[in-house]
Amino acid sequence: MLITFKSHAAQDLIMMKDLAITLLGIIGKHLGERGVITTEELPRAIQKLEAAVSDAKKIHPANSSVNEDDEHEEEPLHLGQRAYPFLDMLRASQKEGADVLWGV
Repeated sequence: MLITFKSHAAQDLIMMKDLAITLLGIIGKHLGERGVITTEELPRAIQKLEAAVSDAKKIHPANSSVNEDDEHEEEPLHLGQRAYPFLDMLRASQKEGADVLWGV
């Protein structure tokens, strides 16, 4: 299932449900059929998400070597790489004073 995030300050952002649940959970929101991150909530949401991305970078450094015995050829995207489009939307929305809405 895909979730669409909307803001007047940015292009629509479509993401997989599992990623949406993870990112919303980090900022203290729950994925419902519809939801909103208000302009008042944006600074704290950005702060929480940036902290989670920073922690993820410590766990999965960008240039970590991949074990040859690993059955995956490509390293999976870590939270930081997957969160940046959402973070960009939150920052743009904060700058322009716009809420971020989502729906299925």
